Amino acid sequence: METSSADRPLKIAAIGLDHAHIYGQVPGLIAAGCELVATATRDDDSSIARGLRERYPDVPVRTEQEILDDPEIDLIVTAAIPKDRAEIAIAAMRAGKDVVTDKPGCTTFEQLEEIKKTVEETGRFWSITFSERFEVPSVARAGEIARSGAIGTIIQTLGLGPHREGDRVHLGDAAGRPAWFYDEANFGGILVDICSHQIDQFLWFTGSDTAEVVASTVGNFAHPDDPHMNDFGEVLLRSDNAQGYVRVDWFTPQGLPTWGDGRLFILGTKGYIELRKYVDVEGRSGTNHLFWVNDEGTHYEQLDGVPLTYYDHVVADVRDRTHTAAPQEHTFEVMRLALTAQQQAARRGHLQ
Repeated sequence: METSSADRPLKIAAIGLDHAHIYGQVPGLIAAGCELVATATRDDDSSIARGLRERYPDVPVRTEQEILDDPEIDLIVTAAIPKDRAEIAIAAMRAGKDVVTDKPGCTTFEQLEEIKKTVEETGRFWSITFSERFEVPSVARAGEIARSGAIGTIIQTLGLGPHREGDRVHLGDAAGRPAWFYDEANFGGILVDICSHQIDQFLWFTGSDTAEVVASTVGNFAHPDDPHMNDFGEVLLRSDNAQGYVRVDWFTPQGLPTWGDGRLFILGTKGYIELRKYVDVEGRSGTNHLFWVNDEGTHYEQLDGVPLTYYDHVVADVRDRTHTAAPQEHTFEVMRLALTAQQQAARRGHLQ
């Protein structure tokens, strides 16, 4: 008798190993009870692909088609070059597999529409790992506080997503940024790529199903020799019940002891929350610092080590055909807004 997926660990395969976020996705799924049974890469020289193989030396390397044709594989995870993620996801869903993709899940409106069509036709799900929410304990705790009513009705979020271009964590074992990183056609633009994190958090914290892009800007201020690079972006968002502002950039200085001082401010009618996700500059050690203020006073929580649930919910969604990790329409809307912001953005500096 064939063993049902409910009676065995979910079998996953990784296709497209070009971004270091795969180092969070694969262990997250394994910790949730999945079994990594195969990997495939379009670039054998990718330092990320080499690094993943070193971490899981007993996992066979197969072709993409072999993986897609294997009926035992339940879920495909990808951190390919951003422009290739939609193609991989569509092929996987049409092969009867659910998909967990690194952000951004797609880089064009055409890709997004084809993904929507594929989801509808196949009944599979397409989940984007918005790691700045799903893999950050302080964000999960901030959501609990916000939903408890402790700071009143949420009316605005302000998200700052600075990154460091020369950071070892994101460089694939210090191999350097690959050429695709400097070409907007490959990564989709800074508002599609990095800013999708903050757009996700804006919708989630404010309880907004949809929103509009009021204004946006992208710039290249420090890379004159790479005119297709975006090193700065900002977006002003508005929904029926809330406002949001986002700034993202690649200007984190070498003196900061981590890759970026990611911060999130959540304004309610009776208080506010500030998150210092990765570092408290000249303050407390560690990560996941949460400060909040309401009529009762000021509060501080340090949340390293708090369990996270995204990958557990993904596994449940595969088994139960649900959307507990993230509603499918929410994921679609995040990418629609990110693509709109990039398309409509005023362009500044050295951009071509």
